[in-house]
This record gives sequence, structure tokens and C-alpha cells, in this order.
Amino acid sequence: MYPKEYIQFLAHFHGDRDYFECHEILEEYWKKNEGRKNSIWVGFILLAVSNYHHRRSNFIGAKRTIEKAITIFKNQSECLTQLGIESQSLFALLKERLSIISNKQEYVSFNLPINDHVLLELGRRYCEMHGLVWGKDSDLFNVHLVNRHSLRDRTSVIEERAQSLKLRKGNG
Repeated sequence: MYPKEYIQFLAHFHGDRDYFECHEILEEYWKKNEGRKNSIWVGFILLAVSNYHHRRSNFIGAKRTIEKAITIFKNQSECLTQLGIESQSLFALLKERLSIISNKQEYVSFNLPINDHVLLELGRRYCEMHGLVWGKDSDLFNVHLVNRHSLRDRTSVIEERAQSLKLRKGNG
């Protein structure tokens, strides 16, 4: 009924609040299955990215990405319902989040308004199986969680970019 990647996204979003992992999970799914820039999956990815930025007090990045997420969600509101999200509650929540970010208030964890009890149970079960606690607040002192993008091994990305540059120069 729901893609396993979506359930994983929700588990990380509500469990360990690993927004970087949320982004990674859904980006891979989105690229394999759709690739459209206005996809509902991009909306969820941007929401996770906004939370990641907000938690690090990057208010400019957080505001920009949540605004893009809101636009996508408005254009894809029928998909929200199909994905077990109560859209009116989500829009009220996102409006509040945008205000918090715009006023440069500190990050506070929040839960998405899931109105499908089956989806909620699937997310909670995933959390239990992976040692996560659904609804737990973000650990703001966990450097590996808060700064994950800057601490990850980027060797393969750097090598891939160098190879791509080499190919372009060879073809130019």
C-alpha cells in the first residue's frame, strides 16, 4: 500500500530525527521511480532538508526549503491524502513552522499529522525493529546527527566528480 521507503522516511522523521537519512532514503526512491521536480516525494525531501537546516540554525536554508515544500504540497494535496497525511493539519503546521523559522526561533521537533492508523503502526513497528522511539525529540547535542552532512565520507562523490570533469575535458 505504501512504499517501504516512505515508511522508512517516516520512521526516521519521527524516530531518531535523522533528516539527512530521510533525504537519502526518499531521494533514491524518487530518482528510481519518478524524477519529476514537483513530485510529492520532493516535497517530503525538502521538508526534511528544512528541518536539517533549521536544527543547525541555518534559517535562510530552512526557510527557502520549507517554502518550496509548501508549494509542492499545495500542488499535490490529493497525494497527501493518499499517503495518509491530513492535509489541512499539515498546512497549518507548515505555516507555523515557516513563522518559527522566519522569526529565527530555535528548532523544536514535531510530528506529521498522519491520519491512517495502519501507516502509523507500520512506522512505529519499523522504529521498534531498528531501535528507534517514535515521537522522541531530536537530540540537539548529537554532533553526528546535527552535522551529518559535513562528517560523512565523501570520497566516492569527489572521485565521481573528478572522473566526470576528466571526461568533459577529454571531450572538449
